[in-house]
Amino acid sequence: MTDRNKPNMMRKMKGLMLTHMHRMITCREFEDFVLSYLDNELTGKQKSIFELHLRLCRECREYLAAYRRSMEIGRAVLPSPDDPLPADVPEDLITAILESRGA
Repeated sequence: MTDRNKPNMMRKMKGLMLTHMHRMITCREFEDFVLSYLDNELTGKQKSIFELHLRLCRECREYLAAYRRSMEIGRAVLPSPDDPLPADVPEDLITAILESRGA
C-alpha cells in the first residue's frame, strides 16, 4: 500500500469497525453524547462504549478536543450563565442562538 492510498484504506477500515463491531456507536451518535460525557452523566456502559469510539476515531478525538476548547473559551468570556452578555455581542447572533435552542 502506498502512502497515498493509506488514508482511504484507514477510512474504510474505520467504517467497517464502526458499523460491524459489537457495542459500537457512529460518529453522529458520539456527537449526541459529548455533553453528557463531559458532564459525567453517562452510565458505566455508555461511557465505555463512548470511550471505545474515541480510541478508534481520530476525527471524534479532534472534535472532542475542539468542543472542550470552545467550552473553555465560553467560560472565560462568560463565566456564569446569569452574567449579562457583553455589549458588543451582535443581536443577530443572539437571535440565531435562541432560535436554534427553540427559545
